[in-house]
Amino acid sequence: MDNKVHFSSQTCLWPTPDSLFDRLDKEFGFTLDVCCVPQNAKCKRFFTPDDDGLLQNWSGNVWCNPPYGLRIADWVEKAYRESHNDVMTVMLLPVRTDTRWFHSWVIGKSEIRFLKGRLKFGNAINSAPFPSMVVIYNRR
Repeated sequence: MDNKVHFSSQTCLWPTPDSLFDRLDKEFGFTLDVCCVPQNAKCKRFFTPDDDGLLQNWSGNVWCNPPYGLRIADWVEKAYRESHNDVMTVMLLPVRTDTRWFHSWVIGKSEIRFLKGRLKFGNAINSAPFPSMVVIYNRR
């Protein structure tokens, strides 16, 4: 079992499990996916790496499953800041309560839903070797 890719930023092509997204989309009605490639976009409107969602203005009800590498903090901070611009963002993130980004931009600033079990992303044979959480930034 090779899980090394789950601990690296080698790829951001691990799509959100459809069953999880569908459940959240039913609750939140997403209008924009800010971090995807066309093959795994979850909304009609989306930003690809060429668009660089970190540089774009977000609007509406946003879905974000960012790459879990070194820039994850940038995505979490962006979601928090966009909440002050009347944007609601729901993020799928690894549970990493020991990180600076968690303490700076998540705890006390968002709703956190810890997911039971481990997710299986995209076409992965095995489940992720880490727990996941859904982080919700409501409009401020």
